[in-house]
Amino acid sequence: MSTTTYTVQGMTCGHCVSSVKEEIGEVPGITGVDVDLATGLVTVSGEGPISDDAIRAAVETAGYEVVDPA
Repeated sequence: MSTTTYTVQGMTCGHCVSSVKEEIGEVPGITGVDVDLATGLVTVSGEGPISDDAIRAAVETAGYEVVDPA
């Protein structure tokens, strides 16, 4: 099992959180998604290695953007 944390930009409400959780949750192999609206941090758990590209695509499908750490 692996866990990765991403920073997502643009979320402003509970609906935003739900959209991001739903899209990431549909990525194959993902077993859990925890979103902190206040910080924009999204923690993703998976059965195996987590594909950054798949997570970024899911976040973009939800209408938001993964921000690369500075």
